[in-house]
Amino acid sequence: MDIFAKFRENKGDIGKWMDQIHGYFAFPKLEGEISARMNFRGKEVLTWSLNNYLGLGNHPEVRKADAEAAEQYGMAYPMGARMMSGQTVKHEQLERELAAFEKKEDAFLLNYGYQGMVSIIDAIASRKDVIVYDSEAHACIMDGVFLHKAKGGKSFVYSHNDMEKCRKMLGFATKRAAETGGGILVITEGVFGMTGQVGKLDEIVALKKEFDFRLLVDDAHGFGTFGPTGAGAAEHFGVQEEVDLYFGTFAKAMAGIGGFVACDRDICYYLRYNMRSQTFAKSLPMAMTIGALKRLDMIRTQPELRERLWTIVNALQTGLKEAGFDLGKTNTQVTPVYMKGGEAEATQMVYDLRENYGIFCSMVVYPVIPKGEILLRLIPTAMHELSDVEYTLKAFKEVKVKLEAGAYKSETLAKVEVDK
Repeated sequence: MDIFAKFRENKGDIGKWMDQIHGYFAFPKLEGEISARMNFRGKEVLTWSLNNYLGLGNHPEVRKADAEAAEQYGMAYPMGARMMSGQTVKHEQLERELAAFEKKEDAFLLNYGYQGMVSIIDAIASRKDVIVYDSEAHACIMDGVFLHKAKGGKSFVYSHNDMEKCRKMLGFATKRAAETGGGILVITEGVFGMTGQVGKLDEIVALKKEFDFRLLVDDAHGFGTFGPTGAGAAEHFGVQEEVDLYFGTFAKAMAGIGGFVACDRDICYYLRYNMRSQTFAKSLPMAMTIGALKRLDMIRTQPELRERLWTIVNALQTGLKEAGFDLGKTNTQVTPVYMKGGEAEATQMVYDLRENYGIFCSMVVYPVIPKGEILLRLIPTAMHELSDVEYTLKAFKEVKVKLEAGAYKSETLAKVEVDK
């Protein structure tokens, strides 16, 4: 059998719609300057889909630093993996500054957040070790767990943010680790990017009094946005010292590429010499490294960026709740808006929002969430204005009335000219 044959019959739960959604509902092109308003298919749209939380993506200071670094070094230097030929004083400086910011002994710079998290788990957890993780963990965590299972390792999953279930799984993990002679790694997120809930880091840390484990926190959405200084969700709870491995990405608040893990120095050096995704990959280009130094400095020295973000967050979420929208259990900047309806209704509504209201937001449907539910995910940023919030609230109120009146009822997806 041709290994490709199965793809012609089964393109996957989302892929089965690709002919109708590609270029519009999936893989859309947002063009122009990174801002609250961008161009989509020739029209200006108010954009609520960019994780550019602090507005650094197109900030003049950031663009200047990026441009000067690119002019001086180009986009190729340094060549090779860091272990072989890709090490520079700027990479080391960024690691020192990230470690100091997160109040850890050391930090290790990563080329990409996703592959970095996968590789951290792979390097830390042997087949004798046991992993305990949250059921709503990001795909990169799940892939890391899959690698652990492929090595013969054992894992236990607990219901999202359910500390009683976490305690129960830790009990199972403790018994398993005693049998294998391994250790336990607990993995959670600081801020869950889909539902917007903050991870219960303080309660997980408290479980260390009962169980012997190490804690890995993926704080992709919390880094730069949470805590008194922006150091993240662990700082917010005052438990940064108890987080054994702190992971952050540059792709959200820093609006860049790359990531890092901060931890004790001896563990950091172990990761430097054992993380396959870094050992066998080219070093992060100098322009991106210097750009990250500038972004980190702005997070440290310009708290008004974070304050601006939370002004927009509070206005948007308060307005939506007062209008009767279900935001789930979010207690972070991530703003999910839950409605009832099928996939076809969702596309009709999103088409209406984009074409007739000029609002661009992300749509999530089955199989990511249960059948019969629609999730519109809004990402507030420091780029937005309060007038943007007011306009969006007005538009959402109107489409909610239409949805409940059956205006979007359809058996087919919204008809659009999609890119091939």
